[in-house]
Amino acid sequence: MAEDRRFPVLVGRQRETELLTAALVQAEDGASGSTVLLRGDAGVGKSTLVARVERVACGRGFTVLRAVGTEAETDFAFGALHQAFWSLLQRSDALSAHQREALESAFGVRSGTPSGFAVGAAALALLEEAVWTAPVLLLLDDLHWMDSSSATVFAFLHRRCAELPVAIVGATRPDGPAAQTWSAEAVDVPALPREDAALLLGTCYPELAAPAKERVLTEAAGNPLALVELPRQLAAAQQWGAAPLPERLPLGRKLERMFAERLGTVTPEVGRLLLLGALATGPDSGSAEWLRALADENAREILDRIEAEGLARLDPAGHLVFRHPLVRTAVVSTASDTARREAHRALSETLAPDDPRRLVHEAAAALLPDEDLAHRLQEAGRDLAHRGGEAEGALLLERAAVLSPSSCDRVRRLTWAAVMAARGGQLRHTVALVEELKSSTVPQDTAPLFSYAVVYADQSHHVDFESSAALLPAALDTLTAPGADTFGGLVEQVYFKLLLAATYTDDPWAWRALERHRENVSEVGRLCLRAWTAPGPDAAAALMATAEGMTQEQEAGAAWLLLWTASALDCPEGDLWQRFSGLHGYATQGSVAKAKAHQDYLLGHWDRAAVCLREAEMADELGYHTNGLMFRLYHAHFLAGRGDEAGLREIERTIGPIATRARMRYVLDRLSHLRGLAALAHRRYEEAYAHFCELTPPGRLPGGRPWHHTLVLDLVTAAVHTGRQEEARAHLAAGAGAGSAEISGRHALLCAAATALAADDDEAEAAYRAAYAVPGAEQWVFDLARLRLAHGAWLRRRHRPGAREALRAAHHVFRRLRATPWAAQCEEELRAAGDSVAPTQNGPVTGAAGLTGQELRIARLAATGLTNKQIGRQLQLSPRTVGAHLYKIFPKLGITTRAALAHALDGG
Repeated sequence: MAEDRRFPVLVGRQRETELLTAALVQAEDGASGSTVLLRGDAGVGKSTLVARVERVACGRGFTVLRAVGTEAETDFAFGALHQAFWSLLQRSDALSAHQREALESAFGVRSGTPSGFAVGAAALALLEEAVWTAPVLLLLDDLHWMDSSSATVFAFLHRRCAELPVAIVGATRPDGPAAQTWSAEAVDVPALPREDAALLLGTCYPELAAPAKERVLTEAAGNPLALVELPRQLAAAQQWGAAPLPERLPLGRKLERMFAERLGTVTPEVGRLLLLGALATGPDSGSAEWLRALADENAREILDRIEAEGLARLDPAGHLVFRHPLVRTAVVSTASDTARREAHRALSETLAPDDPRRLVHEAAAALLPDEDLAHRLQEAGRDLAHRGGEAEGALLLERAAVLSPSSCDRVRRLTWAAVMAARGGQLRHTVALVEELKSSTVPQDTAPLFSYAVVYADQSHHVDFESSAALLPAALDTLTAPGADTFGGLVEQVYFKLLLAATYTDDPWAWRALERHRENVSEVGRLCLRAWTAPGPDAAAALMATAEGMTQEQEAGAAWLLLWTASALDCPEGDLWQRFSGLHGYATQGSVAKAKAHQDYLLGHWDRAAVCLREAEMADELGYHTNGLMFRLYHAHFLAGRGDEAGLREIERTIGPIATRARMRYVLDRLSHLRGLAALAHRRYEEAYAHFCELTPPGRLPGGRPWHHTLVLDLVTAAVHTGRQEEARAHLAAGAGAGSAEISGRHALLCAAATALAADDDEAEAAYRAAYAVPGAEQWVFDLARLRLAHGAWLRRRHRPGAREALRAAHHVFRRLRATPWAAQCEEELRAAGDSVAPTQNGPVTGAAGLTGQELRIARLAATGLTNKQIGRQLQLSPRTVGAHLYKIFPKLGITTRAALAHALDGG
């Protein structure tokens, strides 16, 4: 997945690069020489800095001399000096015979034993000759591995080059000899801060899944080499998030050699103590159990030796803290399988039988099938899932499946693992497990759970709802039969998945199955079905009453049903979504985020519109493609409300074909509605009326779907403006007969506002006042602003007082929402009323003046049509960083889509 690059990526390191550049400038000016000694741990990026300064020096016309120390050549006298100065010696015309003889003897060209001073003086003479034509950069990488003869000469040159236009840049580890013997003050190169580490990882691996990124960032602890190398060792499925990460990230040859080089010389006693400490490290583990497992009376003495060697130290809590997290990984990875199992077994024996850590150690020590251990792992996994750790529970179930002697038990546990992995955010892994299970014989008693897993993968990942109607009704029949195993409340979850499929596709078979099993589910399940079919009066009040009466444990199990019910009813009262923030894995949190996005639109928090796109990207990255589609649909609501038809078309091009293939009538109808809403914003009333009539012909509410009731204001507005008063009143009558206004507070406002728009002149003022008086009307910001616009326009045209006040209030809201076409309607009415008002610009800042230099570069590239990934390649940024910049750029330019970038920049 990493891109091939000619040069290593450099992220951050501003202080170090400034010092290196200053050294080059000083030499270039001919004033004097300087030395920069970079000091840092292995893999921290010293060589990358050296490579950068070399490129810069070559570009400035320096003569670059380079030597790299290697462990294999530490005993070759003057080997490093030969690397750096051989080319100069071959070209030299100014060396005396004595100096040439000294160097040639040192380099093995002729026999002789030159003194170190003579060789140093000859090397200095070569530098003095070289600087006549160009300044010189002497690069000394891995000084700690250089032979002592060369190191002595380089130290001599460092002291004598102060008056020459020579820059010397060395790189060494903290314990290297140069770090102690050179007079130059060392520049410590620390680990990268987390922000820079994340940027480097994203630049090199833009497609790495979020769980893998987080794990690599933690394990690498800011070490650039580890950040680059660790992902390379993962399987493709692990990189993409389709398979769980291993317990220990494999190091690969480079890292293993780097972090394990000091482990090869330790004694068996030290190695065993390090292994026990590495395996016992955790937030709840102290020194007692792993020191007891060591069973060595010299344990404290061994610990002192380890601390003296700098491998690890014992902290006050008794944890063995390694010099770097990857040293711990190296300790575990370099140990044999037998040694690891023995260590786990020893650790397990020191823990109480009911200690959950004992079970983990026993599982790691197990080699053969063990039903007792598998059963205990299964119960522990289910307990973890019940407490919100679905992803972790899935791993325990998979381990239990491996240890199962029976093939039937293996399939049962693997099926549970697939379900838990999906709920915990590992949907790609669920898809892989489901495919594996399809080639196995699924026991009849596990069929409902397997059907649920298949549908979960199809609905959430493949955006495919055919299996829902095919499998879930039969699963419900089995689960609700007398004496059937319900798999710990699976009936409600299967019912919800079937309801979701019915809502999205309007499949009649699914609706019939839901009605057939209505009495087999809880009150909240029945309420959710009611909300999406025939909500009726006080449905929102019933939802809140039901939620208030539930315990926290009941809420957690019913989270999806409660949130989907609230979505049907446009019911944000009580911030229902907040009850579930932080509960469970991505499956629940994704539902929470969708509820929050919809609420932001309804309540006028339109400054958060871009959050929908970020959530969509995250959902797609985790494999939840249906969530990604829905987040883009929610974003389309903001675009339509703002009258951004170009942005709306872009969203349609993205999700329309997918929704068509999946027969998601809900999504396609919503897009038709939004096209009509955007047409209303631009006062194309005939077009808007046609869109709305496709969904709900005047005077008829097909199917009783709750969101059809919310079309009343839009359809009546379009009808009134096209002279269709009778159709408007017929639709109002249909809504009154269906009890639309009694569904929720928003439904009440929309019906009252539509009634006012369609009223005769002698009744209109009272109808407008009644709409304003709807309880909670002020929270529906966009809807209320539209009501005020309509009222103000009605008052102005009849020369009645109060028009300006209503229009100004609406204008203020539309400007804040950046709903430019609606604000323009207010401005026209205000000017007609004799009120001077400045034309609305789409946002508080326009043009490029408000952008930083980096934002302007990104905006210009995006305006040419480049993707985030292509922009990132050009600017050496991760696609996610580019997206974050665009998230800030769009509001500054007063736009909502990439399509508007070019025009906005030109306007600036």
